[in-house]
Amino acid sequence: MQKEIVPAGQHIPNKLFIIPLSGKPIFPGIFTPLMIITREDIEVVEQSMQKDNMLGLIMLKDEDPPTEVTSNDLYSIGTAAKIIKKINLPDGGMNIFISTLKRFRVKHYISEQIPLSADIEFLDDEAEKGNEVKALTRSIISEMKILSENNPLFSEEMRLNMVNIDNPGKIADFVASIINIERGEQQKILETLNVKKRIEQVFIFIKKEQELLRIQKKIQKQLNEKIEKSQREYFLKEELKAIKKELGMPIDSKSSEYLRFKEAIEKLNLHGEAKEQVEQELQKFSLMEPISAEFGVTRNYIDTIISLPWNDPKPEDLNLQKAKVILDKDHYGLEDVKERIIEYLSVRKLKKDTKGSIICLVGPPGVGKTSIGRSIAKAMGKEFFRFSVGGMRDEAEIKGHRRTYIGAMPGKVIQGLKIVKSKNPVFMIDEIDKLGVSFQGDPSSALLEVLDPEQNYAFRDHYLDLPFDISHVLFITTANILDTIPGPLRDRMEIIRLSGYIKEEKIAIAKKYLIPKTLAAAGLTKKDVIYTSDALTKIADQYAREAGVRNYEKALDRIDRKIAKQIVLDGKKPPVTISAKEIETYLGPPQFRPEEIKKITKPGMVIGLAWTNFGGDTLMIESVYSSGKGGFKMTGQMGDVMKESATIAYTYVRTIAPKFKIQKDFFEKNIFHIHIPEGATPKDGPSAGITMATALLSLIRKKMIKKNFAMTGELSLTGSVLPIGGLKEKTIAARRNNIKNIIIPKQNEKDLVEIPAHVKKGIKFYLVDTFDSVIELIF
Repeated sequence: MQKEIVPAGQHIPNKLFIIPLSGKPIFPGIFTPLMIITREDIEVVEQSMQKDNMLGLIMLKDEDPPTEVTSNDLYSIGTAAKIIKKINLPDGGMNIFISTLKRFRVKHYISEQIPLSADIEFLDDEAEKGNEVKALTRSIISEMKILSENNPLFSEEMRLNMVNIDNPGKIADFVASIINIERGEQQKILETLNVKKRIEQVFIFIKKEQELLRIQKKIQKQLNEKIEKSQREYFLKEELKAIKKELGMPIDSKSSEYLRFKEAIEKLNLHGEAKEQVEQELQKFSLMEPISAEFGVTRNYIDTIISLPWNDPKPEDLNLQKAKVILDKDHYGLEDVKERIIEYLSVRKLKKDTKGSIICLVGPPGVGKTSIGRSIAKAMGKEFFRFSVGGMRDEAEIKGHRRTYIGAMPGKVIQGLKIVKSKNPVFMIDEIDKLGVSFQGDPSSALLEVLDPEQNYAFRDHYLDLPFDISHVLFITTANILDTIPGPLRDRMEIIRLSGYIKEEKIAIAKKYLIPKTLAAAGLTKKDVIYTSDALTKIADQYAREAGVRNYEKALDRIDRKIAKQIVLDGKKPPVTISAKEIETYLGPPQFRPEEIKKITKPGMVIGLAWTNFGGDTLMIESVYSSGKGGFKMTGQMGDVMKESATIAYTYVRTIAPKFKIQKDFFEKNIFHIHIPEGATPKDGPSAGITMATALLSLIRKKMIKKNFAMTGELSLTGSVLPIGGLKEKTIAARRNNIKNIIIPKQNEKDLVEIPAHVKKGIKFYLVDTFDSVIELIF
């Protein structure tokens, strides 16, 4: 609303009460409301209205005014205003309508504390005549029209006011008061008396405002596009949901999961507790929100259940001829093991029983225990799953974790069934003799339920917490030794022993399996490398004398890699023939030389046969005596049982010494010492009893025993020779060391039947039941 402003010189006094402005300055020629809040400012307004209704408005230098405002806190130039109307507010404040009249400068303050009053002088515009000011004025008006059209904050009244004002200075003041300018910049415009300069300053701010408006419109457009896109997507999704609902299809991911679970559960053969539990979990899942912490746990649980093979397996159709061919193709030798497996499969075929059994394959490393398990699965046409329990200390690995734990999962048995998706697979549990025990539990005890056909038809995994029938699973376990397997666990398994291989078997295995395998691993073919029989024999004799064939395979790997290097780098042309002479070139000095085969060189030395975790082995028993007060010493890291056997042997030899004309005080005057070389290797067991007694008897008689003899047998205190174990492994060890004669206990005669003919070929066995028989044979 435009009011006629009377010339200031006639009506405005030279002394004014001052109102400090904390916001922006107010320009002349403006009619505007002003909120008065503080008690001091209200008193100033009251005093002014009693006098002449005139006020001086000056802006504070600091936007955050101090508690007590003084004249130093104010600018020197302000605007004189007349109070048109006063409205008292309910909160004690006051709203006044003012009409600003003219700029003024403070000459000096009459009162420098609130209420402020000052002696002022009025400031006139410094007008410039000419077309330049007119052009600038028109430019401002046209630019402001453009700005006001695109800005909803500019009202129609503002646009009319701007057009109707004819004074260039007043136009600049009006525009400066309505556009967004910082308070400091507005104060500068207020203090600019030159009209041209004032218009130019305002024009610059109009351009800045237009640029801001352009950026604002750009941002607004981008936001609108995003909103429109999201709204469009929302409406389309809602339409899609409605269509899916009409067609009976799932309307979101959760519904899709629910329908998938429901469909899968209906196909499962669930009964009793399992059916009830799963239906409860599914119902709970349908009521959960996806953001719930329990949602993922329940989803994973149901997913695990539907992934398991709950339905009964189909009847087996075992083809024994095919199974025999597969076993013969995959493994050389091991006839007794294959025979046992075929017998086992024959029983399953006759009984038409898919209930699983537990087989334990025991033997030294590298004899093919794991690969036999895989061949059994292949022969039966079943899925194969293998996991190792070596070093396992937590029973949760077998029976799973309870669902209350974060990251809980089923045990290995349920995991395996989930992977193979079959209810009657072949499960291989490797290294069952190396299970650990800790504060977390005893895995071997957890395996008792798994490996017991009387219990595992309702195996309860901690994670599932439902009875699951694993009695159809064929469990095959492997171990190097039986001693460390707990008795209750060992009783549940059918033991099948795999002995080591003799030299001829290793060579045959190398030709049939190892050479093709290692050549392929090195990128070579059978045409590239040719091994002579002498070379393969030398590797077996001098580089790989262990029970299995792992070291043999490593030796072939080394040779093939070196040949590959020669072909690639040195340009050597295949085929490369490997003879016995060239073996040392590729493998270095032999680890075992023929002269290292144990031989008797003096009285008191006897070769014994031993069984170890790595198969059979030969032991050289050495004995000496020296003058002293009598006594008996033993070295060579013997175990307690072996020390007892040595003590029995010493005592027995002392009792029979007079028969061989040994003086009675011979044992009192001499100290006897028995030693078994390779002192770093632990040794134990009673089977070296007759060997140590023979060594002591040879020593006191000063007679060497016959060459090419080895022996094994436990000795009693009365001279009886008692049976031993591991005869097959010991025979293989004797054959590796070219021993032709072996003395064994008579009670082990039954074990000779289990030793293959090709292992016994060329070896003579002497059966003894007393030590007297040993003496007759050996001297």
